[in-house]
Amino acid sequence: MAYKISGDCMGCDVCRPQCPTGAICIEDTGALWINPVLCNDCEGYFDEPQCLSVCTQNSVLPYQAMKGRSRIVETRPITSPELFTNGKNSPFASAIVIWEACNLLAQRKSLPWKVQNGTVEYQRSIHHGQGLITLKLANDLGDSPIPATKQDALEILDEMDIRAACLHLLYAAYATTLEKPWEEEFVISDQQIEAYLGLDKRKDLSKPVKLNLIKDLVETPCWLTASIDFPKQGKVPAFSLSDSRLWHLIEIQHHFQEDDLKCKHLVGLTFRIKAGAWAKYFLNKQECKEQSAFYQYGNLPKSLIFLIMSIWQQHEGAARMLLWLLFKVRIGREQRVTVPTLMRIAYGEEKVMLANAQREERKRIVRAFENDLSVLDNYGLKPEFDPVTYPPEIRPLWSKLAGLPDDAEEALEFWMNDGSGDSRLTDAAPRGKWNLLMNARILSFALPVDWEQSSGLQKKKKRQSGKQQKSKNRSSQSMLSSDEIVNARKSIGLSQRQLAERAGKSQSWIRDIENGRFQIKAQDQAVLKKVLGL
Repeated sequence: MAYKISGDCMGCDVCRPQCPTGAICIEDTGALWINPVLCNDCEGYFDEPQCLSVCTQNSVLPYQAMKGRSRIVETRPITSPELFTNGKNSPFASAIVIWEACNLLAQRKSLPWKVQNGTVEYQRSIHHGQGLITLKLANDLGDSPIPATKQDALEILDEMDIRAACLHLLYAAYATTLEKPWEEEFVISDQQIEAYLGLDKRKDLSKPVKLNLIKDLVETPCWLTASIDFPKQGKVPAFSLSDSRLWHLIEIQHHFQEDDLKCKHLVGLTFRIKAGAWAKYFLNKQECKEQSAFYQYGNLPKSLIFLIMSIWQQHEGAARMLLWLLFKVRIGREQRVTVPTLMRIAYGEEKVMLANAQREERKRIVRAFENDLSVLDNYGLKPEFDPVTYPPEIRPLWSKLAGLPDDAEEALEFWMNDGSGDSRLTDAAPRGKWNLLMNARILSFALPVDWEQSSGLQKKKKRQSGKQQKSKNRSSQSMLSSDEIVNARKSIGLSQRQLAERAGKSQSWIRDIENGRFQIKAQDQAVLKKVLGL
């Protein structure tokens, strides 16, 4: 049973030091209240609740959830404008330091941490070793961060929740709405965070549980500090930062309502946050025009946040890969990614090394990797396997079945043809599959529509000549739409399967482009136009 403090409390503060779980807190006005999520009746510590035994005013009462509406004790401050105004995506800061901080929040202890002078740190060299980014954990959320000791840092990492990476990305999105984010603050409420994370649809969580979770997630990115040694790049001069906090948590405002006994119930939170000094160098519009700083941003898909929140427990490896690919595809979606790289991101270097030595661990990690790849594929991040290093016999079964027709008769014919061949789709993987996977590559990922626009944002940053602009306009006009593909296919009497065979693609690929799930690359556009006679 949890407890609450009535309005008869004199504020003597005798009970707070006695609480073994730290549930008794001081609100913004100086009054005491008990967090019902942390209060456990002193179970496992004492035979009776300590707050009840030491209170001389009989102000401690059994907690009951507040029913109905009561008057609001204080009005809430105005928050910053909503993100995702188009319902799909929002710009966000995508500098290398934000990427590495996102990796830290997602991969946590899986990263190669180093012990230096009694503290732990994660380092990433940049620009071919000319620069260095060092991330650490602070021992508090104050204005002057002090690196946490090794033991404290490891405890913080143990308690970290991968969902905090979603808050980190939301902060990066809010930073782009400000003219000078290293000086200006943004204000965000628990109601906004609930909507962004989809927690408003979680009817299984009580209000106190949601607020406690939101507070923990909001605070987690603010533990990070960064030291940056950035080399001269073009006209942008070299610069350095030392142990600078990534996000400053300026203030947390608690909002209460009173019940009939004048017991206060926490009903809301408001957070005031400011970007760290990194933003002056990587998110500076004015100096970017003068070519003395950067303004690096990408597009944050709303669907990505929802997906991370829904799969983080069952498919953490897929969640890690999604967060990494969000920044990777901004650099260039055509860049190849090796399977070992994706495995290290999803499961950590230690587990991959263990799989190299133990057969059972190899089987487990391959199963997990193929399942996590299927999550990405279902979401719309469809991998394009390298036909040379990633041949069909070592690909996941779900990718082999991508061409399975929807029509029952065609599906029967599909399986009859498969069974009559020398090899079958369901044949066991060849010996040495693990060694083959260690050399396999994924050429690219087909991007969902709300991801594709991020490349459009980067094009806006480049100056184009009139001739190039006209060429671009002609190219966009010649792009096939999904409706044009469907109408052209039906006009010449082709099924999706027949079109897929002629285009050298799978039926699921044809189905996805006709449904508009992703945009078609120029070379595939040319093939389709030739096959469809356009």
